[in-house]
Amino acid sequence: MWTQATRRGHYRPAAQHTHPPLKGTPLMPLALLALAIGAFGIGTTEFVIMGLLPEVAGTYGVSIPTAGFLVTGYALGVVLGAPLMTVLGTRIARKRMLMLLMGLFVVGNVVSALAPVFGVMLAGRVVASLAHGAFFGIGAVVAAELVAPEKKAGAIAMMFTGLTVANVVGVPLGTLVGQHLGWRVTFLIVASLGLLGLLGIARLVPDLPRPEGVRIRHELAAFRNVQVLLAMGMTVLGFGGVFAAITYITPMMTNVTGFADTSVTWLLVLLGLGMVAGNLVGGRFADRALMPMLYTSLGALAVVLAAFTLTAHTRAGAAVTLFLIGALGFATVPPLQKRVLDQAAGAPTLASAVNIGAFNLGNALAAWLGGLVIAAGLGWTAPNWVGAALAASALALALVSGALERRTGTRAGGEGGSRVIAAGAPAATPAAVPAHH
Repeated sequence: MWTQATRRGHYRPAAQHTHPPLKGTPLMPLALLALAIGAFGIGTTEFVIMGLLPEVAGTYGVSIPTAGFLVTGYALGVVLGAPLMTVLGTRIARKRMLMLLMGLFVVGNVVSALAPVFGVMLAGRVVASLAHGAFFGIGAVVAAELVAPEKKAGAIAMMFTGLTVANVVGVPLGTLVGQHLGWRVTFLIVASLGLLGLLGIARLVPDLPRPEGVRIRHELAAFRNVQVLLAMGMTVLGFGGVFAAITYITPMMTNVTGFADTSVTWLLVLLGLGMVAGNLVGGRFADRALMPMLYTSLGALAVVLAAFTLTAHTRAGAAVTLFLIGALGFATVPPLQKRVLDQAAGAPTLASAVNIGAFNLGNALAAWLGGLVIAAGLGWTAPNWVGAALAASALALALVSGALERRTGTRAGGEGGSRVIAAGAPAATPAAVPAHH
């Protein structure tokens, strides 16, 4: 971690940082930008498929619920790839591992773009997804190491801004390109974004030393902490609620609300703007009042998702609700990621990556459940009820986590009183005390 020492712009390492001073410290904001570029590419490929489901389904002659497996398959690939790629990368410097992950991402998207049959397309999506969880997990740890302790959630939010901006720029433009030039062109462009992210990481991210003394058994020890498991449960259910609604957003908006296919682009922009706003607000308040932020965002998300069943029938109501879903959904991302890192501070890399996988486990679960209720004939708005139930369940876990924390006398990171420990450094506090996102 680094703190500004004087107004002249010099830096000194924070007291708890175990790494020697890095050369090129003034470039650290650009290092965060490089991570955001990689996140932009990953976010685009993850979400753009939802705007192109009808086109992809038409190309391969499958139903839209079947095409939805491209969402489910990607999400499950993240779930499996997050721990797998992180474990494989434990002996590799984090910068190099980030570059390797972006290379894998590029390959997967090229395969998707050129896939002759649906099965190959699905395989390409899974290959690309293997890089997703480990990239965000390792990237979050790197981002947190580059700033002062009190700015960690903000640094993580900055990296995740690439993911949210993808929903404002990358996803709508990718949808527009896919509708006019073909969805294969969209995935080739996404592969190019991945290559740009790889080059940015190579040029701008500093060569952080690989943490010494950290072994897989140390990383696995974090999963014995019930608070880590509760946070991951909140991640699965909370963000799953968002995906239940937005996975089938295109057919919902065209068949129920009455929007034209071409209107889906600006609707995705609204959703993305909400995600950007929510991510920034979540990052800001996660450093101040983490658990209250989670209570508020998850509770409001459950209400808004339930209301979407009604507001989806009017254009203005649908547009406003989409913005709110994006904002409330992504307001949970920085605090949930910080919560996990706080509780697994001594060896956070695997826990961080697995929590990214938990986001996508929620995505897969929600996409599957949403497809089930649609296939059962309950209507295009039925997934909104699924989403509301998932978000309400996440709120219940948050309340349990908060009650347990009060009972044991520990405090959450960002609410004061917790000590932040550098990633990979031995924990100086008992395992029950949170330390960093």
